Amino acid sequence: MFRIAFLEQRGNGLEVEERLVREVFESRGIPVELYTRKRIERRNLPLDAHAFIMGTTPSMHGAMKQLGIEIPAPNDYPQALRHLLHRRVWSATLGDIERALYEGRQGPVFVKPADRLKTFTGRVFESPADLYFLGRASRQQQVWCSEVVQWRSEFRAYVAGEKVLALDHYQGDPEARPRMQVIEEAVAAYRRSGEAPSAYGIDFGVLPSGETALVEANDGYSLGAYQVAAPLYAEVLLTRWAELLAKHKASRDLGA
Repeated sequence: MFRIAFLEQRGNGLEVEERLVREVFESRGIPVELYTRKRIERRNLPLDAHAFIMGTTPSMHGAMKQLGIEIPAPNDYPQALRHLLHRRVWSATLGDIERALYEGRQGPVFVKPADRLKTFTGRVFESPADLYFLGRASRQQQVWCSEVVQWRSEFRAYVAGEKVLALDHYQGDPEARPRMQVIEEAVAAYRRSGEAPSAYGIDFGVLPSGETALVEANDGYSLGAYQVAAPLYAEVLLTRWAELLAKHKASRDLGA
């Protein structure tokens, strides 16, 4: 389907994700070209329906804008899977959290950006002193807030369609594995809901109670890799990029 792959280069080399995908494309005899963020910003990459591209979220969004693809809204906690959170999760603004901490109305809370671009790294906030980590982030910014829980372990499932391609441990006790039945049922429910992209990563963890709980979902067009095999990781990214291109073509044809 793709005649060339554009992979983002940061610094002096490639990150693990780009190295995995390069391995797959080169094994298939498909040319690979490296690019920098500046080329995206200047719109001088020859992107079209036959070109694959991967990189950081800002670069992927720049590529989508160049091609006229609507940038997907983030869906960290799909409505169809809220019953698997096993903790309270709610939306607020940074200003809400800041005031609650200063007024002593808020205990420890995990806070992360709800927007597409991350202006700070998600973390636990326990007191006003922790607001230092926000830097100059706008207090109007929408965030996700979560009751703080202790995870025994966390794993990422790499999914294409309704198939779990791999389950990758990334934090905690690797022996405390989430229940595969719960993950597979969640993937099927997500697909049935109509919310799911064609390929994505979805993180599950094990709580001290032994319950398997949803950590968060991540769109497949810009997805971190841990120990996953190159062909399986590449399948997620390729499937999702092909879907975005196909949806854009369909909407363009309808408007023609």
